[in-house]
Amino acid sequence: MGKVTGFLEIDRQVPKYQPASDRIRHFREFTLPMSDKEVEKQAARCMDCGVPYCHGPTGCPVHNQIPDWNDLVYNGNWDAAIRNLHSTNNFPEFTGRICPAPCEEACTLNLEDIPVAIKTVEQALADKAYETGYIRPYPPQVKTGKRVAIIGSGPAGMAAAQQLGRAGHEVHVYERESRPGGLMRYGIPDFKIEKHYIDRRVEQMQGEGVTFFCGVNVGVDRKVDELLAEYDAVLYCGGSETPRPAGIPGDDLEGVHDAMPYLVQQNKRVGGEDIASVAWPAAPILAGGQHVVVVGGGDTASDCVGTAFRQGAVRVTQLDIRPQPPEREDKLTVWPYWATKMRTSSSQAEGAEREFQVATLEFIGEEGQLTGVKCCEVDEKRKPVPGTEFVIRADLAFIAIGFAGPLEGGLVKELDGRMDIATDARRSRNVAANDRDYRTSVDGLWAAGDVRRGQSLVVWAIREGRQAARAIDEALMGSTLLPR
Repeated sequence: MGKVTGFLEIDRQVPKYQPASDRIRHFREFTLPMSDKEVEKQAARCMDCGVPYCHGPTGCPVHNQIPDWNDLVYNGNWDAAIRNLHSTNNFPEFTGRICPAPCEEACTLNLEDIPVAIKTVEQALADKAYETGYIRPYPPQVKTGKRVAIIGSGPAGMAAAQQLGRAGHEVHVYERESRPGGLMRYGIPDFKIEKHYIDRRVEQMQGEGVTFFCGVNVGVDRKVDELLAEYDAVLYCGGSETPRPAGIPGDDLEGVHDAMPYLVQQNKRVGGEDIASVAWPAAPILAGGQHVVVVGGGDTASDCVGTAFRQGAVRVTQLDIRPQPPEREDKLTVWPYWATKMRTSSSQAEGAEREFQVATLEFIGEEGQLTGVKCCEVDEKRKPVPGTEFVIRADLAFIAIGFAGPLEGGLVKELDGRMDIATDARRSRNVAANDRDYRTSVDGLWAAGDVRRGQSLVVWAIREGRQAARAIDEALMGSTLLPR
């Protein structure tokens, strides 16, 4: 695949960023795209490795045929590469921007820390698809007469809707917020993915017959049992939005917030919307001129860091209870799986101060207002080390330690109270359904995405939406041509 000796002759190259001093002045994407010729050279590095773990179960969740489209790009056959990529991934412009690229971790060349720039090639292909007019509606030639309702328009709901619409079903998508996209629109900042990419896909799907009903909070504005009576199938793709409880004393002080209301507010500002949200109504949260502390070490915490810098924060400190990971993992122990190693996000590189192996003991304040965060070092069992306490000045603090299942109330409350829906054994109470047929314990109701799987990646949500669509199509029609 690619050029036989390409990996020996061509150095790995990925797109460069605008300087941090420039990019923190705006909320737009800041990646500087590579030319077609540069992308073709990177595709040429894909080696004939025998067993391509990049698109197996250890690499790409949607099983992108990465060596195939790398070879096509190397040979200048962009059209065929675009068709190949879209055969497995409905939205490569999303994953090409915000996926952490487990495929590159699983690349054989990652044994030498120089994996093929798979994510770069994927994004280039997705953007080229729009330039060439490939991304247009593909309505079904025959309608089945079946009607499907999808609750939630995040990546799982969107993927399922597109697949089912193309299979000939009448698909209605119900979204609680004012625009489609779920937390991909309202949780992920615009500097990682600008939202016109979502708008273009929504427009394409509308051309394929999918109807979006926004501002409809199922469980409040419309009851689930109404949808079950009206539609042949209902797919629940509500996401995982309940903040994981931190249990830190002082979290009721003014200035202490969960991460998601902060991110949702800023995304709504950028999108020209009212910052009030159905899920997170709150007073404006702004970091301009503030000392900010972010509790947590994941992607959501990093998004808070980048957003705070763009709002004009004086100082941003990120606290991670985990020990600082090694710069380089033991390849022979970990590869081809995702490795724990030192990673610095673009937001962290903009000037964040990072504290590792530190526990947040207490939020402290005066007259109800946050003034500092009391911390201490922890041992390998995450137990506080006596005598290591210290205080970080803070005017704002964001808790970003993950999510614990779907939001309580509304839809979940109705499912619990009236239908006794089965949930998994974890405290998160995700909706119970297997990853073969995606059926819940309620007849006529399927579930996919984070509401079933738990908090995860956009690429996993796309996979679950596609697989759930196949299961629903097969259940309604007796057979299906949709891929898993």
